[in-house]
Amino acid sequence: MSDARRTDAVLLLVAIVWGSSYLSAQTATSALPVLLVLFARYALSALACLGVVAVPGRGPRRWTREELRAGVPLGLTQAAVLVVETYGVAHTSAGNAGLIISLTIVLTPLLDRTGHRGGLPPAFYAAAGVCVLAVGLLMAGNGFHAPRLGDLLMLAAAVVRAGHMALVGRLTAGRAIRPLHLTTVQTLVGTALFLGPAARELPTLAHAGPATWAQLLYLALFCSVFAFLAQTWAVQRTSASRASLLLGTEPIWAAAVGVALGGEHFTVLTGLGAVMLITGTYWGQSVERAHRATTHPRTAVHPVEEDPRCPATTPTTPTTPTTPTTPTTPTTV
Repeated sequence: MSDARRTDAVLLLVAIVWGSSYLSAQTATSALPVLLVLFARYALSALACLGVVAVPGRGPRRWTREELRAGVPLGLTQAAVLVVETYGVAHTSAGNAGLIISLTIVLTPLLDRTGHRGGLPPAFYAAAGVCVLAVGLLMAGNGFHAPRLGDLLMLAAAVVRAGHMALVGRLTAGRAIRPLHLTTVQTLVGTALFLGPAARELPTLAHAGPATWAQLLYLALFCSVFAFLAQTWAVQRTSASRASLLLGTEPIWAAAVGVALGGEHFTVLTGLGAVMLITGTYWGQSVERAHRATTHPRTAVHPVEEDPRCPATTPTTPTTPTTPTTPTTPTTV
C-alpha cells in the first residue's frame, strides 16, 4: 500500500470511529447515568493520555504555561459540549445525532471570524440555509411534528461545539502548543468536573457488565486517544482539503452504523434530510475554505486538532473543527 493510500485509510478509519461513537454513547447511557458515563470516559482518556505523555523519548513532559492557560478553559467548554451531546444522543437516534452535529461545519465560521475579513460570501449563507432545512426534515422523522428533545439538544450541541472550536483557534493560534499535552489537560479538567456529580453513582461502575465497560473503553481509547493520535499523524501527511473530505464522511458512517447495528430506520423525509445536510455541509465547507485562502488568514505556529465529540480529541472540523491549516470537523460524541 502506498503512503498516500495508507494515510487516506487512516483518515477514513478515524471518520468511521467517530461516526460509531454516537451509537456507543447511546448504548452506554442506556445502562448508566449520563454524568457517570462522561466521568468514566474522561477518566479513562486522561489515564491513557498521561501514559502516552510518559513514554520515554517523546521530548519534554512538563506542561508549558501556554498549554495550561489554553487547556483549562478549553477543557471547560469541551465538557459543556459533551454534556449536551451525550444527553442529546440519549434521546434521539444515533444517525440523527451524527448528522445534526455536522452543522458545526457551517456554524464555526460564523463564530470564528479569523480570516473572514469583509464577511463570508453569499454562497456560504445559502449552504447554511440548505443545512437548516435539512435539519427540519431530520427532526420531522415520520412526519412533521414538534421537534424531539434529543434533536433539539443535538442542535444546541452543534452551536456549543462551534463556539468551542472558535475558542480553540483563538487560544492556540500563533502559540507553540503541543496537541497531546493540551488534550491531556482537557481530559484532566473534564475528569475533575464530572467527579463530583458522578461521585454518588461511582459504585454503579463496579456492577456494570462487560458490554457496558466495552462501550466505555471504546469511547475513551478509540474515539478519543486513538482517533486523536491517528488524525494528527495523518493530517501531517496529506493536504487539508483531502483530510477534510475524508473526515467529513463522519455523519455518513454515523447513519450507517445506526441502521446496521442499532436497528434504526430512515424514512423518506429523514433520508432526504440526510442527503441535503451532507451536501450543504460539504458545500459550505468548500466555500469557507476558498474564502479563507483568499483573505490571507493568520497562521498558527503549531496547529491543534481537536474533537469535542471525544474528550481526548480536538478534531478538525469537517464536521468538527479547525485550525487555519487543517479542516474543521464534526465531534464526536
